[in-house]
Amino acid sequence: MATPPYSPKQGPIPFADTHGDTNLVSSPEQREEQEHADLISALPSASAADSPVKLRRYQGFWLADLFLPAAINLRHRFEPRCDDVIVASFPKCGTTWLNALTFATMARAAYPPAGADHPLLRLNPHQCLPFLEGLFQGGREAELEALPSPRVMNTHMPLPIVPWAVPGCRVVYICRDPKDMVVSWWHFFRRLRPQLPFNSVFESTCHGPMPYGPVWDHVLGYWRAATARPDKVLFLRYEELLRDPAGHVRRLAGFLGTPFSAAEEASGTVDSIVKLCSFGHLKGLDANKIGRMHPLLPIPRDALFRNGASGDWVNHMTPEMASRLDDIVAEKMRGTGFTFSDL
Repeated sequence: MATPPYSPKQGPIPFADTHGDTNLVSSPEQREEQEHADLISALPSASAADSPVKLRRYQGFWLADLFLPAAINLRHRFEPRCDDVIVASFPKCGTTWLNALTFATMARAAYPPAGADHPLLRLNPHQCLPFLEGLFQGGREAELEALPSPRVMNTHMPLPIVPWAVPGCRVVYICRDPKDMVVSWWHFFRRLRPQLPFNSVFESTCHGPMPYGPVWDHVLGYWRAATARPDKVLFLRYEELLRDPAGHVRRLAGFLGTPFSAAEEASGTVDSIVKLCSFGHLKGLDANKIGRMHPLLPIPRDALFRNGASGDWVNHMTPEMASRLDDIVAEKMRGTGFTFSDL
């Protein structure tokens, strides 16, 4: 039987078109600071060599002071809808690409991927999805509530902080070889701190603390959820997405309940999405070359499009460093059934 044409309800719509370019970070309101001051001050604290902000441990993870109100509010106030889609990842693991692919796949009826007016041609992928930390950090939940369904949103928060277990709500998660994640993290934050030593990022990854870490606990939380509820959580690997983007776009669409119809397959819709969201294409657009991510995070947008490849760690790590990180990860994953070794 032929798959019926994909015809979503209104949305998703680009977040920047409804709320301007204010997605990533905002200053916390005084009300929020006072509301959580006692709880936050009682949390274990530490400083990471590669992070200029204080980190505190909440729900088993190290979070920057800036986003602690967001974590608390998100955990207690976020009310997911039955048709929400949450794109989640540890930082520097393919977030920008997955944001673009998910938005283009979900919005393909309203915005054909080969169209000359597609939002991704004029907006950075992070401008298309609301960033949950940015909204819940400053008491801006109403902006999320105002979005029409189906909503698609993005977060780096670990699973224990993200309420998602409602019927219909889906989570798409992407992981990456930790060695490449370390390299990407270092290059990204060097745009803010040019003298940042590579070794400090490496050591923070190995022994912490680092923002949103430990990385292995972050990955395991989502992987276990995907194993238990594959209908609710789709677990992707960056390296596999690189090898077969079209196959994984089809897998993504099927998971979201919007498989490609025979007509869409025949017209090349899948290939159009892959081309629109490809690293080389996005990197060349003015929306991803000009401007900064946000006044409070003054990193140029082009920092999101440095390399896009797998295995770049060999150009930055000694064999001893790579072996050491692999051994630590293997030990942390021992007995879980999960491994990075097949990436």
